Amino acid sequence: MKTVITTSGRPDNQTSLLANEAATVLGYEIIERNKLSIKNIQKINNANCIIAGKDRFELYRIGMEKPFFFHPNSAAFRMKRLINGEKDPLIEATQLKSGMSFLDCTLGLASDSIIASYIVGELGDVTGIELDRDIAFITMKGLLSFPSDSNKLIDAMLGVHVVQDNAIDYLKKQSDSSWDIVYIDPMFSEPINESSNFTPLRQVGAKNSLTEEWVEHAFRVCKERVVIKDRFDSPIFEKFGFKRYNRPNTKFHFASLEK
Repeated sequence: MKTVITTSGRPDNQTSLLANEAATVLGYEIIERNKLSIKNIQKINNANCIIAGKDRFELYRIGMEKPFFFHPNSAAFRMKRLINGEKDPLIEATQLKSGMSFLDCTLGLASDSIIASYIVGELGDVTGIELDRDIAFITMKGLLSFPSDSNKLIDAMLGVHVVQDNAIDYLKKQSDSSWDIVYIDPMFSEPINESSNFTPLRQVGAKNSLTEEWVEHAFRVCKERVVIKDRFDSPIFEKFGFKRYNRPNTKFHFASLEK
């Protein structure tokens, strides 16, 4: 299914510039809005649609009622907790520290990578791999431009480097022990009802199952550990020999393979 780009309902110079930027990066055709609804643009062009708005890009794939767009989601309040001296389960599982490198194989909205970026700081390195080119573009632009009153959140978002690629292909190109932590958060096979903010992401995101090849290359590339996150009842923890960190009364757990 092809994708086209258009502007918000009331286009101006800014939205036109953003539409042109998206077209240059993604190579999609720009369709004049002409007061048409998104559904009509999709129907006329038989295409998915990216909308360039004044302050964000939105992705409507055919059949979606709500768009996918970038927002820090849980990262904002998780960072506040860390600043207040509270613990974060991702940081506990990864044992991340300032200056370390963190490779996120399943970037999505980048919530975990933002938290990792805050912890590793300017001396560290956080890179997120996203298979879907539309999500990669929208998340990258969001990380660079999302408005916030928190300078720490802005700095953490700016510290995340986005790469559009297949995670396994990217891992194959990395040297042995080249990243301190390799992180994998596969799309949950069954949705978690409380995570309604992720509904648009579930509709557009790649749903790749963890494979032996993926785990093998992740373990080769990591210097310290591979960390995965999945539902509490997922079979992948035991299947691939990960040590689970049980979190009572939570819907998802972390687990690791240690070097």
